[in-house]
Amino acid sequence: MGAAALANAEAPAPVTPQAAKTNADVVTVARDLSNPWAVAFLPGGRFLVTERSGRLRVVEPNGRLNAPVSGVPAVVFGGQGGLLDVVTDAQFERNRRIFFCYSEAAADGETGNSTALASAVLAPGEAALSDVRVIFSQRPKVQSGLHFGCRIAQARDGSIFLALGERSSRKEDAQKLDGYLGKVVRLQPDGAPASGNPTVAGALLGIWSWGHRNPQGAAIAPDGRLWIHEHGPQGGDEINVPQAGRNYGWPVVTYGENYGGGKIGEGLTEKEGMEPPLHYWVPSIAPSGMAFLTSDRYGADWTGSLFIGSLKFSRLHRLEVTDSRVVRDEYLLAGLGERIRDVRQGPDGWLYLLTDGPQGRLLRLTR
Repeated sequence: MGAAALANAEAPAPVTPQAAKTNADVVTVARDLSNPWAVAFLPGGRFLVTERSGRLRVVEPNGRLNAPVSGVPAVVFGGQGGLLDVVTDAQFERNRRIFFCYSEAAADGETGNSTALASAVLAPGEAALSDVRVIFSQRPKVQSGLHFGCRIAQARDGSIFLALGERSSRKEDAQKLDGYLGKVVRLQPDGAPASGNPTVAGALLGIWSWGHRNPQGAAIAPDGRLWIHEHGPQGGDEINVPQAGRNYGWPVVTYGENYGGGKIGEGLTEKEGMEPPLHYWVPSIAPSGMAFLTSDRYGADWTGSLFIGSLKFSRLHRLEVTDSRVVRDEYLLAGLGERIRDVRQGPDGWLYLLTDGPQGRLLRLTR
């Protein structure tokens, strides 16, 4: 059964996460990263890492941290905001272009902030950015330090998906199409709306899907579809496969509840015209980072699995997905003791993790 067949049907009861029976461990690649948020991969085994305070760092294969890359725009650092996701363009070795998103302050004389998406060229020598362009700026600006979303995934056709949070205090705006709060947008690499986007009456250009809360992971699946996960409130973290022109329900329907108890929206988990999640967690795991394993580095039984970090429980989840349903959820690294912020598969086929903290680490998963 494909994701489209699940439309307007209640999501199946999720499998309960279980401790993995297979051992896994990590090797430290780099230390002393300040609240790292995302990792991308450069030629020659180097890494590009964002630090939430606004620093972009190149990490050498031996773990050495180079001086911060210059040219990063000013970011709003505080709460959940800062310099957040980063990806390299699919044609990076030809054009050296990267895409990154961050918390952007309003213009002088105005208040609030929002998520912005920029492109830039990582100049030879990797010490500076050039040709920095803000190609998308979420509106409206909101006075908040919460729910920026800010996960990027580049589709096979080169278009850019950007998953955006609803800023918490404006959760009802996730259902409104005259703004970009709680939306997934799809753009051309220059920031123009991508061709083939849905045409929805009253919707701003670029909107792909809506009704999202706070996306914290995005990945292109092996079949080319976009997958995201998003934080629920108290319970109700979700995995969704956003389809063009579809409504994913927040805050009208949810498997979560208000902090401290009490219904949200209509107090329902399903409603006609709103898409159910592919998977959900109750209680929440606070997912962050997301990667499909396509290599055979860890054995055939792991190939095709979906890996997701847990901020709440400081562990790594491995999900097996069959016919658009999660049939197994097992967690690894339960003794790590560090919040996992990002999960990516490197060009070498290994999985890499970032841990969130003032002395965060870049890790390689071993088995």
